Amino acid sequence: MPSDIHPKVEDPRAEHARYWRFSGLPETELLTAHFVTTTFTRHTHPTYTIGVITNGIEEYSHARGRVRVGPGGLAVVGPGEVHTGHAGVPEGWGYRVFYPSPDVVVGIARELGMRGTPGFTESGIDAPEAARVLAAAHVAAERGDRLASSSLARQGLGMLLRSHGSERASDPVRRTARPEVERARRILAEHLVDPPTLEELASRLGIGPFALSRAFRAVHGLPPHAYLNQLRVDRARSLLASGRRAGEVAVEVGFADQPHLTRHFKRHLGVPPGAYQRALLAS
Repeated sequence: MPSDIHPKVEDPRAEHARYWRFSGLPETELLTAHFVTTTFTRHTHPTYTIGVITNGIEEYSHARGRVRVGPGGLAVVGPGEVHTGHAGVPEGWGYRVFYPSPDVVVGIARELGMRGTPGFTESGIDAPEAARVLAAAHVAAERGDRLASSSLARQGLGMLLRSHGSERASDPVRRTARPEVERARRILAEHLVDPPTLEELASRLGIGPFALSRAFRAVHGLPPHAYLNQLRVDRARSLLASGRRAGEVAVEVGFADQPHLTRHFKRHLGVPPGAYQRALLAS
């Protein structure tokens, strides 16, 4: 009996993910993925995160609570907003994600008459028409259609801002934060490779370690050590996108070795650094 008489059935638990950049959508990374067992740790992005769920359910926590988003829904997170991510059903979830820079979203908001840096009234958003247009923009980008992708992406983001956009108010927590928190953040950013211990950092700032950790988390959503790893991953992304080798990048941003970088990279982005780099450099 021929071995190919029975068609192959794709494993419903198979995962895949691809990041890329497309010239038709400047200052924007894109992701198409299906995740089942992948779990994202508490992390942030310097960009907006706007994902159209195509199948399954994504569940995630953020500053305003826990959200479940199913097919046709939008998972939206602002720049710097701490969030997680995992499958909400056994079969996982698939999505198409845009990561537009704040400048891109601000520019579209300005054309709509919005002032300030725009936010969104919800994180899990039900806006079927905007989701349909954004999904079409994503598919057009995947096909290399610069005009369609750029036009549809701007149209979809505009629709989303009109229906669920808001002018972000200044954060009262940041306004009233202890000055030691900002000083601590600067020290961590300047010492990715050789950071002080929490005790050393607190002593340098004249504050107790527990008080510093609590105040830092209140402002940034992460304790100092997790915030440092976020900075390292963000820096690694930039270096990888420029063509640097992953092993060199790991050492330069302060990880012990490439496996250490890979572990944290996957917890933040869902893919290992090598796959991320290959996809970006090939796009």
